[in-house]
Amino acid sequence: MISKTDWYYPYPPLQRGYLKQRYKRFFADIELESGEMITAHCPNTGPMTGISTLGQPVMVSHSTNPKRKLAYTWEMINVSDGEAPIWVGVNTGQPNRVIGAALKDGILPELAGYVDIRCEVLYGQERSRVDFLLHDHNGQKRPVYVEVKSTTWAQGDLALFPDTVTTRGQKHLRELQALVSEARVCMLYFINRGDCDRFSPGDSADPTYGQLLRQAIQAGLEVLPYRFEVTPQGIYYRGQGTLVI
Repeated sequence: MISKTDWYYPYPPLQRGYLKQRYKRFFADIELESGEMITAHCPNTGPMTGISTLGQPVMVSHSTNPKRKLAYTWEMINVSDGEAPIWVGVNTGQPNRVIGAALKDGILPELAGYVDIRCEVLYGQERSRVDFLLHDHNGQKRPVYVEVKSTTWAQGDLALFPDTVTTRGQKHLRELQALVSEARVCMLYFINRGDCDRFSPGDSADPTYGQLLRQAIQAGLEVLPYRFEVTPQGIYYRGQGTLVI
């Protein structure tokens, strides 16, 4: 059985390049090491605070799907100015895939023992979709609602979410808090970079979100700031970070 410290989610072969321009939220012009200029899909539509510096090394994946408008996807960026790279995950679709695999493998200790794992389940009065709903076989444990948020903004070793006002994120907190009497409810902050071991709400970007998060914690919401180290080979689970409230 693989140990938790060795567990990782592998990447397909990636190509290295350099960020030249990001525009219209979804597009990034990247110069590959071969000298070829490409336009890659940018899955992160937010401001990407501190992780979109022009000229920095990036990694992209390539798809052979002929139906795609853009064959390349921007996967990560190196934010380090030193010799040791600090890769930050840009693809906001990856965290849910990683967490789904980690749940199936029983890697996350706080969420282990739930064998019925459902994705994108409708719930709540505001008709939200929770990322994961967990049940055990015999019904002895309460169901667990798990919402995943990719966290890339950092100040030193402190990861922050969100980096902009998020009405959708505020809605998720309200919906989850309403469930605390009938289920376990968890906000899982996927720290998408290996240089942060602490987490805090991004109050300067969205003070309402921070207020709602603290209210939900008082009501019984669990916060799981999970640390991941992003590399061109894969995304490695590094345990739970410290919550700073």
